[in-house]
Amino acid sequence: MALPPRSAATTLTALAVLAALSLTGGPAHADGTDPSAPPGSVTTSPPPTVDPTSPGLKLADGATLAPAKVLDIKSVVEDLGGEERREDTNSDVTFALQAEVLFPKDSSKLNPDARSRIQAIANEIKNQKATTVRVFGFTDNLGSYAHGLVLSKKRAEIVHDELAAALGSTDVTFEVRGYSEDYPIADNTSEEGRRKNRRVEVTFPRGAVNSASSGAQS
Repeated sequence: MALPPRSAATTLTALAVLAALSLTGGPAHADGTDPSAPPGSVTTSPPPTVDPTSPGLKLADGATLAPAKVLDIKSVVEDLGGEERREDTNSDVTFALQAEVLFPKDSSKLNPDARSRIQAIANEIKNQKATTVRVFGFTDNLGSYAHGLVLSKKRAEIVHDELAAALGSTDVTFEVRGYSEDYPIADNTSEEGRRKNRRVEVTFPRGAVNSASSGAQS
């Protein structure tokens, strides 16, 4: 049965569309990629092959490898408020406590919750079996250098006293010093930086066992 002219034209158009889809393999995308895979997530080529016997990978005649060296790796962990920071290296452990969490402003009297923080440091000293401990105090650059020197030393001495009591051992040698505004770790032009610089640091060897035991020194 012959189709009407309008039906024949519609059928021809549909056949043309089907033929085009067959040739292209499906609907075309604007960027020519599969939309289900994010750009850059599909590897189109295998990784290069490395020949372990290549002459370019060998030492030249007479050349030798440098002596093995253990790099000093530092790990730094700081709480969200920056009040306490711990640094670990291959040889030492350092705790830095901001003065505000230990003392009232311009004071060397401990805050109520300071002892628990110092006790936690004492526990770590015991874990590392350290017999030498350095307790250093620091201030910001506000006020006179001389006043900062006295305040930083008093604060270091108070932390030393608490650590010695918590450790309950005469086999630990302490070095206690105050440095005023020397050795800042942040910019003193902002209050945030000055707050970090007002601190007490406690440093001891990692896993060290020393034979010397001369008690506390200040």
